[in-house]
Formats: sequence, C-alpha cells, structure tokens
Amino acid sequence: MNYHNIITIEPGKRSGKPCIRGMRITVSDILEYLAGGMTEAEILEDFSELTSGDIKACLAFAADREKKLFVACL
Repeated sequence: MNYHNIITIEPGKRSGKPCIRGMRITVSDILEYLAGGMTEAEILEDFSELTSGDIKACLAFAADREKKLFVACL
C-alpha cells in the first residue's frame, strides 16, 4: 500500500510524529489501539473522520519502518 499521501509529518503538529492526513491522530495512536485489542470497526466508530484505508496506511507505515530497523551485533 502506498501510504505516502495519507501519513504526514509536520514539525509543528504532535511534535513531528507521523499523523494521518494532517490530523492530530498519530500512527502510534492507531497502533496502540490495535495492540490494546480494539478492532478496526471500533476505531472507525470512535473516530468518524478515519477510514479503513487510514488504518491500513498506519500498518503499512509501521511495517515499512520495521523493515528499516537493524540491530548492531556486538
């Protein structure tokens, strides 16, 4: 999924954390809700301004970042 038009980073908004479409909802907010057991339907019910595509973009963004992590072996 191409999340580049959905996930935005603005220095003055939420301390520069990745947000959804310029809103104040961060990728980490959505990931924490999912990790806490909320379903996509529950998130969409609580945040009517979000779409299913927004949630998928958060997951794609997180997956992409995870691929770029590396651990230095000592």
